[in-house]
Amino acid sequence: MTSYWLVKTEPDECSIDDFASQADKPIVWEGVRNYQARNFLRQMSVGDEVFIYHSSCKHIGVAGIARIVKAAYPDPAQFDPRSSYHDPKSSADKPRWDAVDLVFVRRFERLIPLDEIKANPELLELPLVKKGNRLSVMPVSQSEWRTMLRSAS
Repeated sequence: MTSYWLVKTEPDECSIDDFASQADKPIVWEGVRNYQARNFLRQMSVGDEVFIYHSSCKHIGVAGIARIVKAAYPDPAQFDPRSSYHDPKSSADKPRWDAVDLVFVRRFERLIPLDEIKANPELLELPLVKKGNRLSVMPVSQSEWRTMLRSAS
């Protein structure tokens, strides 16, 4: 059974355009350094679908969809001392952080802005709009997924 997710990204690091430009090439979703978000990564399965949410930019919102093509595995960046995601407390025999691989599915014709998402009564339980929730990875229910897809068309 397919599960649905939302991941936040800063478009200057990895945007829906980056996915689209390499449509068949998996992109490593790395750098998650929050335990709850990491635990969500660990729940993802191959075939699950993911909203790509652009944050920390001028136009904030859901930009498109990617799909999980490789389930959670140790995030290689945690072992790389040159990476901004390096974690010296992590080791190969006890990795702390995970990554998943995503591929492009589609870019929305228009970005679904955060204000529109917040104003939609069908999305009031979406973790993205809950006060104080700053997670970069979160689950999306099937009904929330369908609501967002309607908003995108």
